Amino acid sequence: MLTRRSLAAALALGAPAIARAQEGDWPNRPVNIIVPWPPGGPTDTFARLLASRLSQDTGKSFVVDNRGGASGTIGMTSAARARPDGYTFVFAPNSTYAVAPHLYQTSYSQERDFVGVGLLGSMPLFMLVPKSSPARSVADYVAVAKAPGARKVYANAGVGATSHLATEMLLQMADLQVTEIGYRGGGPAIQAVMAGEADMLFMPAAAVMSFIQSGDLRALGNTMRVRSPLAPDVPTFEELGYPGFEVVEHVALMAPAGTPTPILERMNEACARALSAPELKPRLDAIAVTPDVRPVSEWPRYLAAESAKWRDFVRARNIRVQ
Repeated sequence: MLTRRSLAAALALGAPAIARAQEGDWPNRPVNIIVPWPPGGPTDTFARLLASRLSQDTGKSFVVDNRGGASGTIGMTSAARARPDGYTFVFAPNSTYAVAPHLYQTSYSQERDFVGVGLLGSMPLFMLVPKSSPARSVADYVAVAKAPGARKVYANAGVGATSHLATEMLLQMADLQVTEIGYRGGGPAIQAVMAGEADMLFMPAAAVMSFIQSGDLRALGNTMRVRSPLAPDVPTFEELGYPGFEVVEHVALMAPAGTPTPILERMNEACARALSAPELKPRLDAIAVTPDVRPVSEWPRYLAAESAKWRDFVRARNIRVQ
């Protein structure tokens, strides 16, 4: 007869073999991908394209679960509490995993409670003005904004969003004072600029390409280090004399801490295969996503650098959630 102690020892000895068997059989049931933002935005659309392709490639179900609120921290809290068994992941932009922890009191630690599958892709942002604006370039906008008595209002789609950070970076580097009007999300902010309620905003390309193409919005600058093939005539801020100006929406996939490394690596490989599928390219181009799958091993170093960058910037600009 086994004693309680010997039974515990036997189970402990068998645990690694059980874990290896589970890892080798992964996935054998639906996989949940939490998107900590509402449906319909660029991050959500990117996640759904990826989940659909992963389902097709693996024959298993990958399901997107939207849990928006508080710059993504509500969804991240939910993901942090999930079992680290390889069946819950969280798909989020850097405004959620590298910026929000410096703006909100969270019940989780980004570094302690999550591990990274890795970066998956990036999206540029554009600086935009309405078609009625006299500004034909960033230099024009700065000159107009510095003129005595000029009306200077920018639309903010959300405190701590990459669009907000890009605006703050321009105000800092161009030494501008511009009044902010806050809106509940990108859609209302875009409409406000087109209606003339505000004079300028930054926004991820996916949300505004149709308005740029229709002429309702004019793109003056691109926040990446290289020009976007979606709008090759729009210069980068580096080209325009703003050295170091770079604000990119980096999207990454993470999992609860304790998720086995072999599963993280298999998920990373599956994502790389999915995002390289030729038939997915035009759909990713349509939302301005450039696939950029980085290895699992790069995540800790990347997260530390990205978090430090935005921590320092948030403090320097005294950015706070009202």
